[in-house]
Parts: sequence; C-alpha cells; structure tokens
Amino acid sequence: MEVSVIGSSQARILRTDSACRELGLLGFKNGGGVFWRRSEISFGRSPGLRSSGVRLTLKAVQTEAIPPPQKISMPRSRGGVRLYVGLPLDVVSNSNVVNHARAIAAGMKALKLLGVEGVELPIWWGVVEKEAMGKYDWSGYLTLVEMVHKVGLKLHVSLCFHGSKHPKIPLPEWVMKVGEHNPSIFFTDRAGQQYKGCLSLAVDEVPVLEGKTPVQVYNDFCESFKSSFSSFIGSTINGISMGLGPDGELRYPSHRGLSRSSKVLGVGEFQCYDKSMLALLKEFGETTGNPLWGLGGPHDAPAYDASPSSNSFFKDHGGSWESPYGDFFLSWYSGLLVCHADRLLSLASSAFGDSEVAICGKIPLVHQWYKTRSHPAELTAGFYNTQNRDGYEAIAEMFAQHSCKMILPGMDLSDEGQLQEGLSSPGLLLGQIWSACKKHGVEVSGENSSDAVARGGFEQITKHLSGEDAANSFFYQRMGAYFFSPEHFPSFTQFVRSMKQPQMHTDDLLSEEEEALGPVAVTSESGIQMQTA
Repeated sequence: MEVSVIGSSQARILRTDSACRELGLLGFKNGGGVFWRRSEISFGRSPGLRSSGVRLTLKAVQTEAIPPPQKISMPRSRGGVRLYVGLPLDVVSNSNVVNHARAIAAGMKALKLLGVEGVELPIWWGVVEKEAMGKYDWSGYLTLVEMVHKVGLKLHVSLCFHGSKHPKIPLPEWVMKVGEHNPSIFFTDRAGQQYKGCLSLAVDEVPVLEGKTPVQVYNDFCESFKSSFSSFIGSTINGISMGLGPDGELRYPSHRGLSRSSKVLGVGEFQCYDKSMLALLKEFGETTGNPLWGLGGPHDAPAYDASPSSNSFFKDHGGSWESPYGDFFLSWYSGLLVCHADRLLSLASSAFGDSEVAICGKIPLVHQWYKTRSHPAELTAGFYNTQNRDGYEAIAEMFAQHSCKMILPGMDLSDEGQLQEGLSSPGLLLGQIWSACKKHGVEVSGENSSDAVARGGFEQITKHLSGEDAANSFFYQRMGAYFFSPEHFPSFTQFVRSMKQPQMHTDDLLSEEEEALGPVAVTSESGIQMQTA
C-alpha cells in the first residue's frame, strides 16, 4: 500500500539531513530512514515497512483544481474534531533557544500537509522566569510561535507551573532558593520526602515567594504572557491550558512511579505532611469540632507501592475510609484540591476571558484500583471518588462556573489492556468523568496516555471521538524521534485520515461498475488529498 498526502498549495520542505537527524527522522535501525527532498518526505529501506508495503510521501504541488469523480458524493463529516500534536517538552531549552529549529519547522510542515489543526506548546515557568521574580524572557517561545504562525498551524499553549524530570526542567532558580530556606512550600509525604516538582497548594495564598503569594506570581506570569503574545492571541493562539499541579494535572503527587518489584501501580500516599498542609488540617479539625482528628494524616494508610488490602484504611469492607474519621479527612483533602483549581481557573478566566481563546485544565485518569469499593489511588491523588460517592461532580461544576474546557488523558486505553490484578478500569472512569461534564455542560478535549500508543490505541481514540458526546478536540502526545519513526508515523497518518475522512454512508459507496474504474482521489476540506494504492 502507498499512502500519499498532496497539499493544495506549494510548500517547500527543508532539505537538510542534519535537521532531520536532530528530530530522529534519519538513521532508523536496520537501515530504515526518512529521506527529505524538495518535494517529498519518504520512508525508505525499512524491512518492517517493505514487508507491509507501506510508503508515506508528502508532495507539495501548485494549486490545481481536481475534477470531482463522477457519481460519487463526498463522505459526511464526523463532527469536526480538531487535532493537535504536542511539540517536544524541551522544544525550547533551559537557555531559552529553540532546540532543533530546522527539524521542528520541517515536522510542522509535514503536520500541516496531513491536515492537522495545530500543535501544543508547553511553556515552562522555570525557563521564562528562571533567574528572578518578575524577570521574564519570552525570546525562545516568541521565536517558536512565529514559526508556527508562518507554517499556518493553530497553537494551543500549556502554561506549566511545574517541573519535569525527563527532560530535566526544574522550577525557577529563585523559587528553589526559597525552598531551601522554607521547605514547607513543597508537598511532603509521611516519611518526610519532599516533592519539588511543583509548589504545595497549601501555600497558594501565603506570601512565601519574596513577599508575594504563588497565585499572585502566577497571575503576573499570565499577564506578562498576554502582553508579550498579544499579536498572536485569538488568531494563531486559540487555546490556553492552565497548569494545575504535577505534570500540569489537577492532583496531588501521590504516586512516584512503578517500582521494579511490582507489575501494578500501588495505591500511593497522601501528601499532607508539610507544615502548611498540617496547619490547614489542624484548623479544619478545630473548626469542625474534631481537634484530635486534625493532628495528622491517616495512621493506617499503606505505602506507595502497596495494595489496598495491605493495611486497614483502604480495605473494601471495614476500611477506615468509610468511618467518620475517613470522611472527615478525605473531605478536607479533596476539598483543598477543588479550591486550588478554583483559584487558578478563576485567575486564567480573568486574565484571558476577554481574548478569543479556549481556556482549559487537565484532569488525570487515575484508573488503577477503580474496581475496588474505595478507589484508593484516586483518594490519595485527591479525588474523593468511591463506590458510594461521586468525586468528579464538584470538579465539573467548578469548570463550568469558569467556562473552562476539561482535558482528559488516557483515551487510548482500554480495560482489556490492563492487568487483572490491578483491578483497573480506564473505560469506566472515563465514562464517569464524561457524564459529570455532560451534566454541567463542560466541553471535553481528549489526550493519549503516553508517547507510545498501545496496540489498538488508535481505534480506542477514534471511538471516543465519534458519536454525539464526542470530544471536540484531541491532543496527540508527542512529536519526537518515535513519532516520525516507521513503526509509528504510518499508523498516525492512517488515524488522521480516519478523522478527516470518516466512514461513508451506504449511499456514498462505489458501485461495482465504479469500483472497476480504479482508485478514486477524495479531497478533504483542508485541501489534503490522500490516496491508497
């Protein structure tokens, strides 16, 4: 099979091999490669592709009217889902320059020719406001936004008030120095381990950053962004995501990854042991008439990698989570998370509400142990969601109050792809959150769970982007070496085709006589032509 994508206008593709190597487009294993020429991009000498008969080319041609095939009607649109591809997390380096600029430009041109709506750009607090509070350097991001504008793609910006381990992008240097003298600005677990990937939500409104509160600092950052990118906001930039916690998601950093000795993610740990969180817990206990309950977190909760039954707090029957104390603690713990999101989404709405952009926030899909009664992984992450209680209603209602869209990751996951011993159900959890959003009129955007979509993942995504309750946009993560590899890019191209040209109705199908005429070219609204042979 040969797949070709032909643009409706002339486009010049960069011919530099070095740029392609930087993004992983050249030098595949076993002699596979991507060869860039003036008029095409093609995968070559890959045993996997040769055996499957797949070759991808992107051809740039002069604008030319294509005569419509006789007796053939156009396929009906599935609903206009807008597809965005995430740029590399470190597309702008710590030194504020665009990494692999020529390769990024070439990759974006390829996406444009495929018919992708736009790209998603992570903007890091630790890069822009790196050296001192109020000292902003937007130079690298301005260069990149201009590149996106020149290619003709739309841009969704993610404001990242967190850090990253891979690649290593810490919080601003001046914030880390504050943390050295006041470690209570960071989340802390029961053993005293600090999480330095974001600030504790307990200090949102405490002047711990050189006399300012974190919310004030975030607001100043947003205002500076708005001023610096005013010529692009509402045109090239049509969406902004507000970072809400670890990895930009609304949650506590309750999980530290899968341990080497475990196949299944554990229940996680409560993050309530920094001085600021403990002070709020004590205040809550005194206010509710339970001062002894406010002296600390649950004493019978398991460790990070443990199963729900390893201790008494999360046990399905008779666990402390169902006790009056459990309700007291979980109500407080989850309530703080909702208040944190309320503050930040309110800030975003105030800063960008007068701009023609969609404002979004991301909710994690904590699907591990969903089939238990207590839903322990969700509880430690801050979602008071159990068999007896809906923990997403209040969050969806709060998003609706601020007219914000909700980004839901994990739309490539299926229940069948999970280990049985983990009692996981991404499908049921997605359905529950989606129902809460529908009830409160919150628009949903989708996202995949990781760079490597699991087998059957594209089909799973397509299901979520179909039907009456489909997501209105999708963020595919993320551009890089694997994205353009022969193991992935042909599948992604087919996925784009399925979204641009969905299944035909019976009255759109070819008759036997017309099929005998050979392949028929179909042109989509974006001027992209895709052929199979």
